[in-house]
Amino acid sequence: MPAIQPSIEIGGISIGEPVTTLTDIIVSIVCFYAFFKLSLFRNKQIYFFRRYFLLMGLATLYGGIIGHGFIQYLSFSWKLPGWLLSMVSMNFLERAMIEYLKQFISVKWGKILTIWNLMELMFFSFITIYAQEFFYVEVHAAYGLLCIVLPISAYLYRKQKDETSKYFLMATFVMMVTSIIFKNKISIDIWFNYNDIAHVLMAITGWLFYEGIKKSCNSNFSVRSFFSE
Repeated sequence: MPAIQPSIEIGGISIGEPVTTLTDIIVSIVCFYAFFKLSLFRNKQIYFFRRYFLLMGLATLYGGIIGHGFIQYLSFSWKLPGWLLSMVSMNFLERAMIEYLKQFISVKWGKILTIWNLMELMFFSFITIYAQEFFYVEVHAAYGLLCIVLPISAYLYRKQKDETSKYFLMATFVMMVTSIIFKNKISIDIWFNYNDIAHVLMAITGWLFYEGIKKSCNSNFSVRSFFSE
C-alpha cells in the first residue's frame, strides 16, 4: 500500500497530501491554544514551554501548508525552515524540562545542561542546513526525547509522583510511540498514513504537556519565579 497521498484539486489549485496538511494544522491549533492559555502564568518553566508551543505551532503550520500542501510548486529546500523551527521547538522543550530538574540538582549541573542544550541545537542545525536531509531532524528529536525529556520525566515522576510529572511521563510515552510509527512508516490507509497518525499523536502529546503544566501552576511543583535567581 503506498503511504504518500495523492493530490486533490480545489478551484484549480492542487493541494498535495491533503490529510497530512490538515493534521499538521490540527497540531498547530493545539500548540497555539496552549501558547495563548499559558500567557496567564509567569515562571521559567512556563516561559520555555510557551516557546516550545509557539515554535511547534509555527513549524507544523508551515510544514502542513508549505512542506506538504504546496511543495509541488516550490523547491525541496523550502521544507528547511519548517524543519529548523521544529528543532528549535524541541530544544525549548528540553530546556523546559531542564528548568524543572534544576529544583533537584546543583547550580553547576544546571548550567552545564543549559550550555549543552544550546550546543547540541547548533550542531544539529548546522548539519541539517548543510545536508538538507530530514534524517538529522529525526536524530535531533530522538536525542531530545531519549536523552533529555524521557529521563527527566521519569526522574521527576519518581521524585514527585504528582499530577504534573504523571502528565509529563504520559506525554513522553506518546512521543515515543509517535517516533516509532513515523520511523517505521506504519500506515492505516493511503488517506491516513504514518504522517497523519504521527500528527494526531503529536497533538495529543501537546495537550498532555499542556495539562501537566496547568497542574504545576496549581501546585508547589513549580517553585521558581521567572524573575528570581
